[in-house]
Amino acid sequence: MRGINSLAGQLMLWIAGTITVLWLVAVAFGAFVMREEFGEIFDGVLQETAERLVPLALDDLLAQAKAGAALRRGSLPAEPGEGNLTYQVRDGAGNVLLHSHAAAEKPFDAPLETGFFEGRDGRVYTASDEDGTIFVQVVYSADERQEAVMEGSLALLLPVLLIVPVTLLAVWFVVRRVLSPVEALRAAIGEKDGGNLAAIEEVRLPRELKPIQRSVNLLLARLRAVIDAEREFTSNSAHELRTPLAGALAQTQLLLSELKHGPAQSRARQIEAALQRLTKLTEKLLQLARAEAGVGVTEATFDVADVISLVVTDFQRASDDTTRIRLHGHDLAPVLRGGNADTFAIVVRNLVENALLHGQEGEPVDIHIAPTGNVRVVNAAPAMTVAELAAVRKRFSRGKTLAAGSGLGLSIAERLLSQMRASLVLTSPAPGRLDGFQAEIVFPVPD
Repeated sequence: MRGINSLAGQLMLWIAGTITVLWLVAVAFGAFVMREEFGEIFDGVLQETAERLVPLALDDLLAQAKAGAALRRGSLPAEPGEGNLTYQVRDGAGNVLLHSHAAAEKPFDAPLETGFFEGRDGRVYTASDEDGTIFVQVVYSADERQEAVMEGSLALLLPVLLIVPVTLLAVWFVVRRVLSPVEALRAAIGEKDGGNLAAIEEVRLPRELKPIQRSVNLLLARLRAVIDAEREFTSNSAHELRTPLAGALAQTQLLLSELKHGPAQSRARQIEAALQRLTKLTEKLLQLARAEAGVGVTEATFDVADVISLVVTDFQRASDDTTRIRLHGHDLAPVLRGGNADTFAIVVRNLVENALLHGQEGEPVDIHIAPTGNVRVVNAAPAMTVAELAAVRKRFSRGKTLAAGSGLGLSIAERLLSQMRASLVLTSPAPGRLDGFQAEIVFPVPD
């Protein structure tokens, strides 16, 4: 069905059908003309034969009369069914005086009138002498005439059965060759997505396709401009939002140090907690904005183990329990993957933060780096259903948990990984366990 739905398939279908119908119509018309021509030829043979037999029949009858033979019937025996051209010589009363070997003794079913007659035995031509007393009737077998027409029609049809497939093969070759620029342009456009917005290279295209190429390149240029503007806005917004929030949090903490125990200090601590939550939410929203702006799209490469080691070190410095995060496989040979190191660090930070936040308290978070570069982050947590796994991928969805959070970490990580041509696979329970949650980063196999 894919071939029929394609442009080349539609062209082949219509051209093949049209050529086949035209050839069949041509054969049918040729058979009709040939049938008419054969009819004229057979009629000419009948008339010429009958007219040549008239003087011969008169001479034969005259010779028999001189010899005293009866004029009513020839002495040759009749053998019905033998021969295709038969004749009878009849008198004015309709009696058969002479006949050919293959003709029956029974008179032909034709009147004694000069001319053609379509009889039961075939087409009959009747000729007579000048006195109108002797008639010669010649019949050409109807089966033979029909067989000649059929053989002639088959002679026209058989070459068509060979010509049509050859013609279709030639048409297929021509169509594929003519449409190859369309296929090349389609493939070039199909490669364009959020990770590849480069202009389509100039290729040899027909005049009809060049406007399409120019329009697509213009659209890609506009998209690149919009994404660049979003990236610049995100970068500026990050600085503008972080600074006042950090200032407000510092002032609140200073106020706490000056206040004595009491209702005012309690309210100040609530303000501090709210500002800290707002700071984290702002950071997540900025990460989401950067992800939507396509910051993961780059031609650079990074070492997976190096980036993960730096992220783990940052978490350990900020935590009282430095042993809770356990890193496995960081001593492997360098594994380079395409993408931005800072972007991958955001992905790993979100996954580790999610594992620490929603995992069981005191249970370790294991990070495994495979030789292929794939990364698995596993924590101890209640097992989740398939529906719950699908739900936590959505923005602002946090599943069944009482832990604080924005519900954006997994969606940010998945968005950034898609720009790096990688994918995020979520599994619960974790492989080899009855509980737990595993988030795996799967990189494409390098060419």
